Amino acid sequence: MIIRIQGEGQYRLDDAGIDEINRLDDNLEAALNGTDAQFREALQAIESRVREVGSPLADDDLAASDVVLPPSDATKDEVAAMLGDDGLVPG
Repeated sequence: MIIRIQGEGQYRLDDAGIDEINRLDDNLEAALNGTDAQFREALQAIESRVREVGSPLADDDLAASDVVLPPSDATKDEVAAMLGDDGLVPG
């Protein structure tokens, strides 16, 4: 799976990393109803984990993204607008 963090770049994740990313995605979705601090922490957690377990793609790699995560400065409203039925990350 290829995940793009808006304003930053793309990362290739293998199937082993996706389960944890989905759990963090669930936490981010729940944090939309919490405090701003909880929301920021959840957004940072999912982005940090993508960077840790993913392999960055070269800037000239034109592979399509399977998932697009909001930039780290996104608002709750912006993230809520990006959510699908499965959150930000399908599965």
